Amino acid sequence: MEPPGNLDPDKDDLPLRANTNHILVKHYVLDLTVHLHSRLISSSIVLFLEPQPEAGEAEHSLDGASFQEADTMEFGAKVEDKEKTCESADVQTSHLWQTTSSSDFTLVLDCCDLDVSKVEEVDITSTPDIMGLLPQSASEILSGNPQSAFMENLFSMPSSQWQMKHQIFSLCSRAPCAEDGSSLPFHRDLWSLQVRKRRVESAHQFPRIIRIHYQTKPSGSSLRWTKDQDNKLCVYTAGSPINNRALFPCQEPPVAMSTWQATVRAPSECVVLMSGEEQAVPTKDGDTHFLVCNYYVTMPMPASTFTLAVGHWHRVTAETFPALETEVGEKPDCGNMAKPRPERGKPTESRLVSRPGKSSRKTVKDSPLQTGSGEDITSSSSAFSHSSLEDEELSVTDYSAMLDDGTSCSHSDYPCRFTELSAWSQRVIPHRVFSPVCLLQKAQMSILKLLPCCLAAAHAVLGVHPFPRLDVLIVPAGFSSLGMASPHIVFLSQSVLDAGSPSSAESSLSLCGSRICHEIAHSWFGLVIGARDWTEEWISEGFATCLEDTIWAQTQKFSSQERSEQFDLKALLRWRRLSDEMQNSKKELQILRPNMEKTGQVSESGSSTVKHALNPEKTFMQVHYLKGYFLLRFLASEVGEQEFIDFLRMFVRKYHGHLVLSQDFLQMFLTTFSHMSRKSLTLADIYTDWLDRPGIPEWLHERSAVWSHTRLVEEVREEVIKWILFSRTHQGKGRKRKRLKPKTNFKELTADQLVLLLELLLEEPELSAASMHALHKIYNLHRQDAEVRHRWCELVVKHAFTQGYADVEHFLLHDQAMGVYLYGELMLQEDSEQQALARRCLSAVAEEMDPSACRVVEEMIL
Repeated sequence: MEPPGNLDPDKDDLPLRANTNHILVKHYVLDLTVHLHSRLISSSIVLFLEPQPEAGEAEHSLDGASFQEADTMEFGAKVEDKEKTCESADVQTSHLWQTTSSSDFTLVLDCCDLDVSKVEEVDITSTPDIMGLLPQSASEILSGNPQSAFMENLFSMPSSQWQMKHQIFSLCSRAPCAEDGSSLPFHRDLWSLQVRKRRVESAHQFPRIIRIHYQTKPSGSSLRWTKDQDNKLCVYTAGSPINNRALFPCQEPPVAMSTWQATVRAPSECVVLMSGEEQAVPTKDGDTHFLVCNYYVTMPMPASTFTLAVGHWHRVTAETFPALETEVGEKPDCGNMAKPRPERGKPTESRLVSRPGKSSRKTVKDSPLQTGSGEDITSSSSAFSHSSLEDEELSVTDYSAMLDDGTSCSHSDYPCRFTELSAWSQRVIPHRVFSPVCLLQKAQMSILKLLPCCLAAAHAVLGVHPFPRLDVLIVPAGFSSLGMASPHIVFLSQSVLDAGSPSSAESSLSLCGSRICHEIAHSWFGLVIGARDWTEEWISEGFATCLEDTIWAQTQKFSSQERSEQFDLKALLRWRRLSDEMQNSKKELQILRPNMEKTGQVSESGSSTVKHALNPEKTFMQVHYLKGYFLLRFLASEVGEQEFIDFLRMFVRKYHGHLVLSQDFLQMFLTTFSHMSRKSLTLADIYTDWLDRPGIPEWLHERSAVWSHTRLVEEVREEVIKWILFSRTHQGKGRKRKRLKPKTNFKELTADQLVLLLELLLEEPELSAASMHALHKIYNLHRQDAEVRHRWCELVVKHAFTQGYADVEHFLLHDQAMGVYLYGELMLQEDSEQQALARRCLSAVAEEMDPSACRVVEEMIL
């Protein structure tokens, strides 16, 4: 979808309009009815509001530990929209809006592409049964505002009573509107919904509960209405730059942490997946053809983390994997990737990073999580979640010591897994995998096979899983990335599935395993710890990229040498990718902290903008992943890898449940490793070298020379020489069938080595047709993972190898998350056959392709 109005997507930033410094949404109750055929959701949403204190009364925090008060400024100021609002036909105004004045307090919510029909005040005082649920003191009753007093009592209920709290929220959401029955005046412009109540001049006087009736639009960019790989209708939240404001009116700034509960009505033949702490048990909605699912979260999260998917998907089962139903204490065989166990007595990675304290053989069992049909969804992981944990187990004594070590929970009160003994001992959380029917077998052989191993490895590296369960969904082909993590649910692209290579299991599952590990890592970095300023994406993506290597190495049980060699090979590949990106992108998009010293600052009302968020080019850049990853590798090289992992666990224990800025992490690092000052490493140095300017730091230039001469890389270089000689020997002889089988012995390579091999061959000005034939045949390139096939397609395009055009076309149709820039390669060759191929593929997938990707591709083709 094109950005509405006159916003220039190459220049303009995304506005966050919500006045979070004046008033906060503490809880949402959503009622969503999904209409797949008409591509819309009809809904009502009830917002429970809390006015914010004056600046002088706010608890300010310098270290990021108090995420809700960190941005609080003077309360009581009227909303002053200082942003330039473009003229647009996409404006709604209720007939009562003109009866209000600028002196009336305005609630500003982030909103886009929604048809709002009514906003009303909810009055719970007219329902004695509700008002009697919580005790009120005489002073509160005499205050003249019993509803506000009731809400204060409700918000202050301890986390141990969260079930009762949610029941009260639900009852309140169904209460009638205010006595006069009139709507609240509202105005919806391009990016916001503004609500007033006449003659109410402050947030403290504003209604504490409001209900909004609205309907989404088929073009709204928070939702992707499309068809899955079985050609069945489906919808899922898109994770677009505007996040969820086109799904429901909300407060988008990250500081607006809230809980929510949702009722979702969907066609009875559909599966409803959503971020929620327990899998919903569907019930029939009377005589309609809809099923009803209820979800909730108890951990306050930014509204952007709300995730929904509705479609005709099927559960991937594990019947064909008896190896996963192991005896207690055994570990599943992840595709024969496990290496020999270390000798008895030698420290393993899991022992080194598990937790402080002594081991114990006391086991803790977890209650099974129920699905809609009442089955135990622990699935193949039951041996993990109910097993003796040997040296990784946490005793009651160790657990108590952890809580008393001074780094226990400092976040707002909610039921936190970091304080639950059973959560600390749960190495593999209950998990399920869903996919279209046509991909069930691939999902079974790839994702379901690897998921319990990856979850156990993540636990060994980082400790307690922040969320109690996980669903994984293979989303439609038009999904714009390889994966997206949300609380309790991960979206994965079909590109990560095993392509069916006859090579070793380690090679064929490498991309899938590393991507699973990347998304699992986001549970810690990106979700339970989030960035307080959206421009600091590296806090999420850099950490996940760095940790995916550590978790994947743990999954495969690499020896120390294997681990080091794999890390260096990965680093070289990423260095090459980052170097290429730096040479072909605008300098302003290469900066990890584009707001520099103003990072985290907001206006008086709490509104702000996200720099470059609407630039479609930025969507497909990886600078935050790669440069952030290299910053973390730099820090680890200064203190030692194991020490760095131990530090990350400390950071998680201190900051889970919080939003942070770069300085929170970096200051804690420099404080923990005080000897860094003797190396003259300062916060200012890190800002200057890594965060606040474009280009590549000098350390990275120096290290890349080392990575270029490691054993795995030298093996690839030897093979490159063989292929260059083979190409020269067979120049012009590719048509002779007897020449297609090379006499040279080519070494078997891993998937990552194949990527490097093809990248180095791409630097050669010419390769013979015979060598291209041989490359394809020897490495079975059309059956390799998507990273390898992408480089093969680039090689095909560069050398106009017409016999490989079918592979290019297949890639563009089925690997849309990775094929965007391949269109540019096709057009740059100025070959009519290649350009026709690009146009044909775009025409075939334009309707299902992510709108941002489609816009970029159209520009390339034009």
